[in-house]
Amino acid sequence: MIEPNQTVDLGTPITGLLAQVLVSRADRISEGQVLAHLESNAEIAATELARFKSEQVGPTQLAKSKIEFAQRKFGRLQAMAEENLMPAQQSDDAEAELRLAEAELKVASENRQLAKLEHQQQRSLLALRTIRSPFNGVVVEQLAFAGEVVEPGAGKRGILRVAQLDPLRVQVVMPKTTFGQIHTGMKVDVIPELSSKERYVAQVRSVDRLLNAASGTFVVLLELPNPNLEIPAGVTCTARFPAPVGEGGASPP
Repeated sequence: MIEPNQTVDLGTPITGLLAQVLVSRADRISEGQVLAHLESNAEIAATELARFKSEQVGPTQLAKSKIEFAQRKFGRLQAMAEENLMPAQQSDDAEAELRLAEAELKVASENRQLAKLEHQQQRSLLALRTIRSPFNGVVVEQLAFAGEVVEPGAGKRGILRVAQLDPLRVQVVMPKTTFGQIHTGMKVDVIPELSSKERYVAQVRSVDRLLNAASGTFVVLLELPNPNLEIPAGVTCTARFPAPVGEGGASPP
């Protein structure tokens, strides 16, 4: 049987109103492509507010100006105090003002760094409201439509069902008499039922190590390249394996 490499029901990690679905059934999609949006006006506003806070430079510039002024003042008063032209207390007060201005600059810098982290957090929360494709493939079915409320959870309905069709996975049931003759990496001719004359080359990806005692069979999985999506999934096929070493001709399908 020729099957998609993987089929995924795309859901949402958060509860929200589905605002827009950008693809339809049978559309080809690429990895990272935006497929759907949840309503996100509030999250966009919160992200923009966090961005504005992260770019504010006024508090930092104000603190730097205070430091420059306090440094000049402290320098003048310290020189006068050393020459006994004024009480030492005034010099000490100027030094305290300088230390306070330096502390204000540190607080302003920390607040700006905190604002940048909050901006990153809001951007991450906003990104959760955008559904993207996890791989190159096609849309199999649309499960939810704009205006519906979608929820996270394994038992909840998804938004889109998508399938990866390149490469395809071919599941071959083999008799136990061939066990040990097949190994990973082996090249196999595959003939889909809808194209009885066309041969494609697949490669063995895994071989079961546990036999089915009732049927006397085991399963071999092949990987079949399908870059142009010309091979349909969901159909049966014939697989012809190379003959074992020492035997002539190809093994029976």
